[in-house]
Amino acid sequence: MADTKSKILIVGSTGFIGKHLVEASAKAGHPTFALVREPTLSNPAKSKIIERFKALGVNFVLGDLYDHESLVKAIKQVNVVISTVDHSQLVDQRKIIAAIKEAGNVKRFFPSEFGNDVDRAHAVEPAKTTYNVKSNFRREVEASGIPYTYIVGNFFSGYFLPTLNQPGATAPPRDKIVVLGDGNTKAIFNKEQDVSTYTIKAVDDPRTLNKILYIMPPGNTVSFNEIVSLWEKKIGKTLEKIYVPEEQLLKKIQESVEPIKSLLCYGYSVFVKGDHTNFEVEPSFGVEATELYPDVKYTSVDEYLNQFI
Repeated sequence: MADTKSKILIVGSTGFIGKHLVEASAKAGHPTFALVREPTLSNPAKSKIIERFKALGVNFVLGDLYDHESLVKAIKQVNVVISTVDHSQLVDQRKIIAAIKEAGNVKRFFPSEFGNDVDRAHAVEPAKTTYNVKSNFRREVEASGIPYTYIVGNFFSGYFLPTLNQPGATAPPRDKIVVLGDGNTKAIFNKEQDVSTYTIKAVDDPRTLNKILYIMPPGNTVSFNEIVSLWEKKIGKTLEKIYVPEEQLLKKIQESVEPIKSLLCYGYSVFVKGDHTNFEVEPSFGVEATELYPDVKYTSVDEYLNQFI
């Protein structure tokens, strides 16, 4: 069956989400290609990831986002390209579009997204600029005529749940907790491996062609108050709750510095404005992952929190 599955190239393959996508692709039986720069292969900080890729039978393709010839050569070996470049390189994904056009053999492109739906978000700066860059790039992809899928994974569990969204914390709180807004707005948290599994499932699925794939598992669609309640039950203790109203949060964002400023911005978008759940997914633009792939066993927020007890 493997030879009937799409060949997948992951750009940003050793990064936070990239490494999980490489693993999910290889485990699903796709011929998997990781675009890497030569120094990465000998970088001690990346050695465990590289060894893991080798064990999975991943093909390493030497290349660089900023080397057009190497990018075209890499893309010619596959028919699906998944980009996971970070915020600083979002605009430079134009180079991937140019290379895909020259290669002429790509049947699906997944731009670097994986977070909120940037076309339906209510963000303030500096998050607003990032959202605008992603939204504008969507328009460029659509104008290019390259078949695409956008992945809306909402919040990565690994970013937010280990500290319960407490700026500067290194573990979930056990005494008091800051709650943005009233704590009742529903948000969505997904484990990185699950986002990757759903993404790879979408690669050869005609139902996700030129659509947004929303990953909205019922067990992971929870309010912040519900998360706090889950945590309190696990540790057998009631936390002191400090609620931050919208106006106060906006003031706090203005006064903060990075990285706390961005964390608060995303918190405002999701926990106050409800940007994960304040719209309906219409068939004209989107599909929902757990409805398409009910066989995938995802990790619930409840289960994820158990590791921190």
